[in-house]
Amino acid sequence: MLKVTKLKKDFILPSLLVLCISITGCIATTPKKLFTLSEDSLQVRQLQMRQFETINEAEVLSACAGALQDMGFTLDDSETELGLVVASKSRDATDAVQVAAATAAVALAALSGTNTNAFDYIDKEQKIRVSVVSKLNAEGNKLIVRTTFQRIVWNRLGNVSRLETLKGPELYQGFFDKVSKAIFLEGQEI
Repeated sequence: MLKVTKLKKDFILPSLLVLCISITGCIATTPKKLFTLSEDSLQVRQLQMRQFETINEAEVLSACAGALQDMGFTLDDSETELGLVVASKSRDATDAVQVAAATAAVALAALSGTNTNAFDYIDKEQKIRVSVVSKLNAEGNKLIVRTTFQRIVWNRLGNVSRLETLKGPELYQGFFDKVSKAIFLEGQEI
């Protein structure tokens, strides 16, 4: 009887120790910079946001939808009660630099006697998506609009080669200029 108890102790204690170590090794830890904003995030947010001297959300969203259509976008979704407009447009994404690099790769491969499919990885098409979200400011006397332009690029194989938020100041400035003009004209009933 004494041997069985000692055997159980000798087996159970190390087993529990191994189990505890393996469980703690499986606990996921979060990266230290997970919730740290990038250095340019404030600048990007300032590009993407405008405040309008009105609380008429329907009028502002209508102006946003009109501005997007003027820029060649097709409205995908619009929900005034939620303060949301989503639009997109598709464009060719062929880049001359990628074509030149693929041509050079094929030529080098031919000289070395090998074969390459470098042309398969050239960007083929892209979709630019825009989301517009609006809400009242904390005081409830102005409307804040945030717009985000994103681009998805597919290569000739149909794989996504790039997914990025567009950060060009001229893009956002041009959009908000059109929206401001439309709101002004609507206010003047022109």
